[in-house]
Amino acid sequence: MAYGIRRLSYTFAFLGSIIFVLWAVPRAIKPTQPDENETERDKKWINSSPNFLDRQACRWLGLCGIQHIRWDAPALSHGMGEAVMDELRKLALAWEGEEKFENTWDQEEGWMEADLKRRGGEMKAKVVEKGAVPDFVLDNAPLVHLYSGENFWPSDIAEHVKHMKVESSWDGENGKKDLTLDNLGQLNGENGTVFLTSVDDVESRPDWLHSQVGVPTPFDDDDDDDGNDNNDKNGNNGADWGSHDGQPRRADDGMTWWDADKQHPPHRIAAPKNLGRGLRRRASPAQRPMVGSFPEKGKPDASGYSKAPAVLVLVDKGAGILDAFWFFFYSYNLGQTVLNIRFGNHVGDWEHCMVRFQNGIPRAMFLSEHAGGKAYTWHAMEKRSQNHGNPARPVIYSAVGSHAMYANPGLHPYVLPFKMLKDITDKGPLWDPALNNYAYWYDYEVDHEESKAVPAGRNRTSLQPASSNPEAPTSWFHFDGYWGDDVYPLSDERQWRLFGEYHYITGPLGPKWKFLERKKVCQTEKCTIVDSIEAGKKSAWY
Repeated sequence: MAYGIRRLSYTFAFLGSIIFVLWAVPRAIKPTQPDENETERDKKWINSSPNFLDRQACRWLGLCGIQHIRWDAPALSHGMGEAVMDELRKLALAWEGEEKFENTWDQEEGWMEADLKRRGGEMKAKVVEKGAVPDFVLDNAPLVHLYSGENFWPSDIAEHVKHMKVESSWDGENGKKDLTLDNLGQLNGENGTVFLTSVDDVESRPDWLHSQVGVPTPFDDDDDDDGNDNNDKNGNNGADWGSHDGQPRRADDGMTWWDADKQHPPHRIAAPKNLGRGLRRRASPAQRPMVGSFPEKGKPDASGYSKAPAVLVLVDKGAGILDAFWFFFYSYNLGQTVLNIRFGNHVGDWEHCMVRFQNGIPRAMFLSEHAGGKAYTWHAMEKRSQNHGNPARPVIYSAVGSHAMYANPGLHPYVLPFKMLKDITDKGPLWDPALNNYAYWYDYEVDHEESKAVPAGRNRTSLQPASSNPEAPTSWFHFDGYWGDDVYPLSDERQWRLFGEYHYITGPLGPKWKFLERKKVCQTEKCTIVDSIEAGKKSAWY
């Protein structure tokens, strides 16, 4: 009798532990509790399942749609050999194998908050006259190593919207419209939240989703891309830029650049110096055409050119502070796997980096990474030497599938312990976004005023095309909906949710909603700027 009671107690203790883990894990991953509206939406999502047992397992155990779980390959075989498919599976599962990652970088020296108008004063220092993209922005533009085994390459936003239909949280499907970058902002007048929704089933892997035409080919001199020409034996370039506690020291000229906005200028404002030489738009090489037909095939040339244009948004913070945002768009985000189960897929993927300039001098760089990111002093970044005496340019890395941005190649565990969840980067094709981009100037103060006075869907003047592309469309920038499908319901066979993490999540908002008016370098108010790549490996945004 006692033995039976003891066994029963062990059984209850075991089941209790399992239930506690199922309850605790989602809260550990997402410590912020849902509000009342989110709770109501979640109830509707669970009730969308026609299966009674599925609804109960989801409601009480957090195991939703487990009957739907299957292998989610990054690409369909279409007759590919088994060896190729095996390799794709290894890449999708973040297989580590025997590959070794060489981390060579240039650690140089190091700017954090920004603002224009002096309190109670008239001073409003301008970085440059609006219109031209300054040479110093292009000379210090990032070079992006895409992953060598990537399946979803850079996409042209003009091509992406051709494959979208409009769905609203109020009206449901509004049908297929002729969406273009010139009319996307007009959707802001629709009822409810608008989702650009794929016309195709994304699991059929249509060609536009992979965007093979966006693949950049390696540079001609890829065997020497480290650019570490000026490093000392410790990997530094001799500049003592600041402290080693993750926070930079004030620049030699006594100015601060790390906390800036137009209402509260940096300390000891000084007029920009010698900026005239940077106002000219370079004449050669000319930027190549970016709007128009989308060729069926034909890879970019060996200069790192991609047929998929990046997006450059320049934001003048005043007092000599200029933030240059480089946005990279992909039509699909392939989520990472945990225990061979994939989570976090979504249609549409916006990633970005930002370079902060002070009087034309690059001071720091922010790299977006999932819901956050990391900031580095400029001299901490790996650099690549350029020809003709041009300054060395920063090299950054895009993770396979998720396209999260990192400062070095290798494995990048996040959120979960024991490296259960990780991104991978390597020295795959090198992309030069300076060769093909939509370039703009954005004034967030004007936008705030126009948001009060200009009706939804009407044209705004807060975003102006740069002189390099004066006819570039602007309506798309103001679109306040999502660039991909809404989260699929539990009734959809493509969907599952375990421990609060979905197989398919909602697509992202566009660049305008990435906190472009930020004072600090980071996308969030909590902002630590690290002074080396090694320090970046030890820090986390979450």
